[in-house]
Amino acid sequence: MADLIDLHMVQSKREAHIASMVDIGVSEEFISELVETFYQRIRADERLGPIFDQEIGDNWDPHLAKMKTFWSTIILKSNTYSGRPVPAHQKLVGVRPGDFTHWLSLFEKTLIDLAPSAEVTEAFMENAKRIATRLESVVELDHSGQEH
Repeated sequence: MADLIDLHMVQSKREAHIASMVDIGVSEEFISELVETFYQRIRADERLGPIFDQEIGDNWDPHLAKMKTFWSTIILKSNTYSGRPVPAHQKLVGVRPGDFTHWLSLFEKTLIDLAPSAEVTEAFMENAKRIATRLESVVELDHSGQEH
C-alpha cells in the first residue's frame, strides 16, 4: 500500500510540475521551435558549427528529433528521451573547454529571443548550466593533455 501511495505522490508531483511549465508557456511546440532555432544558430556558428557538422554530418533530422525528446524529458518530464549524452560528448574531437560556455551563451540568447516568459528562460537555463558543467568536466577529463 505504501508503494502505491509513493507512486501516486510521484505522479502528482510530476503532474504539478508539468502544469507549472505549461502555465509559464512551455509546450512541445515551444521546445520544437527552440531546438530548431538553436541548432540553426549552432550550424551557422564559426566555432561550434564545424564541431557539430563533423559529428552529425547529414543526419540533422534525427539529431533534432533526439534533442526535442531530450528537452521534453528534462523540462516536461515526458520520459521520451533514451540517449546517453555523456558518451556522445566524450567522443567529440576538437572541443575546447570554452566551447561549452559558448554553447550555453548561444542557448541563452536563443531562449531570450523565443521564450514567452523570463520564467521559461530561467527553467531551461538552470538545467542547461548543470548539463554544460557536467559535459564540460567529462570532456576535459577525456581530452586532458591532448592538443586540439
